[in-house]
Amino acid sequence: MIIETRAFARAGLLGNPSDGFFGKTISIIVRNFGASVLLYESPELRIEEDEEYAFRNLRHFTDTISKTGYYGGKRLVKAAIKKFCDYCDEQGIKLPYRNFTVRFSTTIPRQVGLSGSSAIITATFKALMQFFEVQIPMEMLPTWVLRAETEELAITAGLQDRVIQAYEGCVFMDFDKDFLQANQRGRYEQIDPALLPNFYIAYKTELSKVSGAVHNPIKERFEAGDPLVCDTMAEIAQVAEDGKQAILQGDMERLNALINK
Repeated sequence: MIIETRAFARAGLLGNPSDGFFGKTISIIVRNFGASVLLYESPELRIEEDEEYAFRNLRHFTDTISKTGYYGGKRLVKAAIKKFCDYCDEQGIKLPYRNFTVRFSTTIPRQVGLSGSSAIITATFKALMQFFEVQIPMEMLPTWVLRAETEELAITAGLQDRVIQAYEGCVFMDFDKDFLQANQRGRYEQIDPALLPNFYIAYKTELSKVSGAVHNPIKERFEAGDPLVCDTMAEIAQVAEDGKQAILQGDMERLNALINK
């Protein structure tokens, strides 16, 4: 049995990055780019990647490093497998003794805000769920994907990217603090993508950077109760709430104004 799964890139439409600060967001899936995972039974557990280790010349080498980094995606797959096993242990699910080979690739541009790392982890989770016939509830899958990143790899992130990559389409997310801490997830409301206008998504690879370099200092100020950061995040979250109403009412002029805000 050969299992193939995909998780697509995402774009934060409104409210980003308040998901990491008990806010609200709207995200859309971007099917132009995605991460693919191929998984099949094998005598040993193996992780293979579609990354190149033979290079035509120095330029090819430097271009590849710029695209995929020094560490590649194996650590993401390892973290996903580890957290999948943790989920099964926590739920009392005894996995059968079956080894597998997992091979992954991605077309998502690196470090430009399209969520390439979480896509690899999400696709790996989906493949493992099929292989072992384990169903993680849709609303909890993003939480476990996030744990793979935060607990195993010390990556600073929020739930938004993992939610949209699990649900796909367009999703409004409410990360109310009390609900989130009580349920380990947010409130997720799917929005019909047909209600949305056409979008043009632009990115510039020359400006790519690790998202944690931006989010970490803001997170520290938020947790310290910095009024500017706390008030700004609340304002950004309200933009997502207003945007949901604009979409449902078909008020594209209002939606455009909120995106530009």
